[in-house]
Amino acid sequence: MLLKSLTINNFKNIAEARLEFSPKVNCLLGNNGMGKSNLLDAIHYMSFCKSFSGVTDAMLMRREQDFCMIQARYERRGIDEDVSMGMAKGRRKTLKRKGKEYAKLSEHIGKFPLVMVSPQDIDLIRGTSEERRRLMDMVISQGDQLYLDHLIRYNRALEQRNKLLRDGVADHSLYFAVEMTMAFAAQYITQARRAWVEELTVMFNRYYSAIAGDGEEVSLAYSTALEEGVMLDTLLEGARRHDEIVRHTSVGPHRDDLEMLLSGMPLRRTGSQGQCKTYTIAMRLAQYDFLHKAAGMKPLLLLDDIFDKLDATRVERIMEVVAQPSFGQIFVTDTNRTHLDEIMSRTGGDYRIWEVADGQFAPLTFSVQ
Repeated sequence: MLLKSLTINNFKNIAEARLEFSPKVNCLLGNNGMGKSNLLDAIHYMSFCKSFSGVTDAMLMRREQDFCMIQARYERRGIDEDVSMGMAKGRRKTLKRKGKEYAKLSEHIGKFPLVMVSPQDIDLIRGTSEERRRLMDMVISQGDQLYLDHLIRYNRALEQRNKLLRDGVADHSLYFAVEMTMAFAAQYITQARRAWVEELTVMFNRYYSAIAGDGEEVSLAYSTALEEGVMLDTLLEGARRHDEIVRHTSVGPHRDDLEMLLSGMPLRRTGSQGQCKTYTIAMRLAQYDFLHKAAGMKPLLLLDDIFDKLDATRVERIMEVVAQPSFGQIFVTDTNRTHLDEIMSRTGGDYRIWEVADGQFAPLTFSVQ
């Protein structure tokens, strides 16, 4: 899959831009705060219908403007496809593919697979379990629409159960109906997560070793209260008295976690900045392989400021990895042109580079020092 062009109006600090992209490497050079990451966020939005930074849609519109629009042309399975997104103050956002508006935005997820590596990935390690569950859900949903359907169904039922708890409802027949819905969805969710972690771990270990070298033992582990052969409705019934006291649901997939370990210890306690960044980059590259296999096409790979806090050896190894033909179209940002020129010289073929300043994009020529 390729992103051939992007037209932007009033997205964050980008007033207006139209860019034609290389099918291989696209580099954005500039100081921090100039708009490099905002362009990547616009690309991210067209795959996920939301910002990777987590801000609300209202905050995506350029200051003092009341509308925002992004138009993208892709080549997907050899066929050109147009996707457009529009939002305006006081109106709901719209997303159209081939000129037809989606009835539900969830139908779009997974159609244009994408992997993004960004400085915010440190939240996967330092942040709460919610960040890691979001990672699992985002990746699995892109390759499994049924997983997304079960996840939506589970979350709706979870909201219903929590409302019963907050309202002090004592009718067990009402709980039973909601809990059966949760249990059915939870079985699929946990099985899919368990299989995903097992498959991802193999790819992750390979990429971590390629970047860090030998000598560092890393691992991933799926943590859930819903063990094999145990149904969630049984756990919910056993926890109901406790949940009535605390007024929220204390067991279920919404409490699961992805444990990130270094030498058998939690990475957030023992890992250096370089090790943590290497860990998250290796996870994202493993995610790329997983989506490539699940979707049957190469996802877009967005690399936002990935070289910061890494020693020269690890930077060199990352460049060697992403230059491999197994990766498709790449978008990379940096404040250091040396890194960008090095990547382009390694990958060969078509490339493009822009200098970014105040939300404007000026094409530059490629040069090898």
